[in-house]
Amino acid sequence: MPHRLPLLAALTLAASAQVAHAAETPPLFSVQQLTPETALVAAQAALAQCRKAGHQVAVAVVDRSGLVQVLLRDRFAGAHTLDIAPRKAWTAASFRMPTAALAAETQAGRPMSGIRQSPQVMAIGGGQVIEAAGAVVGAIGVSGAPGGEADDACALAGVRAVSDALELHD
Repeated sequence: MPHRLPLLAALTLAASAQVAHAAETPPLFSVQQLTPETALVAAQAALAQCRKAGHQVAVAVVDRSGLVQVLLRDRFAGAHTLDIAPRKAWTAASFRMPTAALAAETQAGRPMSGIRQSPQVMAIGGGQVIEAAGAVVGAIGVSGAPGGEADDACALAGVRAVSDALELHD
């Protein structure tokens, strides 16, 4: 029985430390979210950039959790783009990084390569993170341009549109 007393004392001390830490953590926190109007501005800017380059695409804008706020498809964008654009946006929001960067980090043989096995992950160019005040507030995904770099160029036009909108309200 005597050897159990130090163990009991250690467990009691650990539980007390966890309670003290929980008391220091506020019970609620606030996050910033894109408004649907701002998400639409981003999507329209990306679509316009792709049209200017001669590409028919779909554009998805998601909130910070990866939930779709806006999904636009140009007239002649392929049917597959309606599935791919939201997945690119979800991937960028979920991993908090551009999808092209995730593609590089998840190549075969790399430590994170297993991530590609998740059915929602789209580790190819065309997904960009949208940030405001140093935090991720959403992401944008573009599908249908010829290659990830072209999709990225359109997505970045959407990101810039959000930055411009935020500057107008500062």
